[in-house]
Amino acid sequence: MAYKAIIAGASGLIGSNLVNILLQQQEYDEVLVLVREELPIQHKKLVQLVINFDDLPKHADALTGHAVFSCLGTTKSQTPDKAQYRKIDYEYPLTLAKLAKRNGVAQFHLVSSIGADKNSATDYTRLKGELEDAIKQIGFPTLHIYQPSMLVGQRERKRTLEGALITLFKLIDPLLVGGLKKYRSIKGSTVANAMYKKSLQTDTGTFIHPSNKIQTI
Repeated sequence: MAYKAIIAGASGLIGSNLVNILLQQQEYDEVLVLVREELPIQHKKLVQLVINFDDLPKHADALTGHAVFSCLGTTKSQTPDKAQYRKIDYEYPLTLAKLAKRNGVAQFHLVSSIGADKNSATDYTRLKGELEDAIKQIGFPTLHIYQPSMLVGQRERKRTLEGALITLFKLIDPLLVGGLKKYRSIKGSTVANAMYKKSLQTDTGTFIHPSNKIQTI
């Protein structure tokens, strides 16, 4: 059986890796990407839908298929406006999930963050926790939530201080053992590959994948 995938956040580190993986796999015969600007790639399986994410409901008819992968996200340095930040990190993924569920999509795959908790004292992880809880309430037959730690890999846009952090994690990763393993840095391609593999499984329910578990998938 050949599947259709929908990817939001296809230009980011995880999303771009996921696009490349799915285009190469025979299980998927269509990869629909929701983008603000067209990606500089062409492939017979690739369909690009250039949209304003504020208008997601207008494109609801296109949101059908086997699985939706939400790789949307930003940082405060990239998006200092609080309202816009919340839109990208919370409102857009939640709207996408609601529309996909309404269209009968069976699987939803959400990229969250290590430490996601609606009661967190940190804005970033608190918002991720709020989003996780909201999407759990939608009732997908299969929901996979990925909680990566510090992401490493080639990004289209460099992030402030990221180079220094990556260097730091190279030093401390070997020291993070036992219960601290989940805080080790992880490649964006590793997360994307785990998402692909989990999308082929037929298990139903809600599954949480912290960073150390993602490494083993």
